[in-house]
Amino acid sequence: MPAVAELEEGFFSAMADEEFNRRLAKIMKEFSGRPTPLTTASRFAGSGKDMVLELKREDLNHTGAHKINNTLGQVLLAMKMGKTRIIAETGAGQHGVATATATALFGLSCVVYMGVEDIHRQALNVERMKLLGAEVIPVHHGAGTLKDAVNEALRDWVRNVGDTFYVLGSCVGPHPYPTMVRHFQSVIGREAKEQFREKHGGLPDLLVACVGGGSNAAGLFYPYLGEKVEMVGVEAGGRGRNPGEHGASLILGTPGIFHGSHSYLLQDGDGQVVTAHSVSAGLDYPGVGPEHSFWKDTARVSYHDVSDEEALEATLKFTREEGILPALETAHAVAWVDLNRERLKGRKIILCFSGRGDKDMETLLKAK
Repeated sequence: MPAVAELEEGFFSAMADEEFNRRLAKIMKEFSGRPTPLTTASRFAGSGKDMVLELKREDLNHTGAHKINNTLGQVLLAMKMGKTRIIAETGAGQHGVATATATALFGLSCVVYMGVEDIHRQALNVERMKLLGAEVIPVHHGAGTLKDAVNEALRDWVRNVGDTFYVLGSCVGPHPYPTMVRHFQSVIGREAKEQFREKHGGLPDLLVACVGGGSNAAGLFYPYLGEKVEMVGVEAGGRGRNPGEHGASLILGTPGIFHGSHSYLLQDGDGQVVTAHSVSAGLDYPGVGPEHSFWKDTARVSYHDVSDEEALEATLKFTREEGILPALETAHAVAWVDLNRERLKGRKIILCFSGRGDKDMETLLKAK
């Protein structure tokens, strides 16, 4: 509790600091490349009568995903709080790369915890982290995936809280992390709102984003909560509905306590966490952010799932029709749009294109 209380005080102090916010905005523009554009996916969408599909191109951020939005904000906050050692967890590797990038920029030491299963799946990102100067520590416990990496990072943080700042990558964990990550990621929705208004006038009909822990989706959705806009989050349907075959916490999970927050999670009758599965390393987390859990319960956002096979098919189709290779996480959102073409006719849609698929080439080659 002292660790999260110190973090909460530091975060809200930084949010009220005009100089902190100016510096973050400057770095996001000059280093990360914001604002990211809104790209019309005309071939994939079909004729204008079918749908208008706009991609919020987070894949064009420096490091190739939305993760850099949050890591730049949190590492700046760490420096403001006087922390000199940065730790992080990662699944798909993009958050680890983004954290290592931010620490290289500011000259801080960096340790990244990563499950051994994800290390095998994301070997390229492991090498990128090391090249940036980060120490990558394999996690052998459990399933060797994202959940287990979070466990180890939390253990490290509470042992070394005096000089260490834990950069958590998604809208999960104890308060203030879900609020903090959503805040730094909401630049996605703020930009998209203004860009869509300039391009089409008014508001979109629908927002679509993939949901693992939920940061890219929360970033897109949050600025639209007060608007009459439908929102859809897409989870990992994996290989089927049986425990251990999917990562659909909101659809198939039940409420419980996990990593310091009350949210939907995959658990058995005794409350023990069940291993998640997804072809995408970033979506095989057995929980989800508490804010998404609230949006589900209040029916503000509707949540659906897409299978491994459907996501892989969508990756191939979208890449060949638009010349843009989506990350396998993003491909779940793309697949949902493709599978729901009939009901989406005539709709104006923004899809959060959360990351590019270079990191997933090994998985894609095996699946061919």
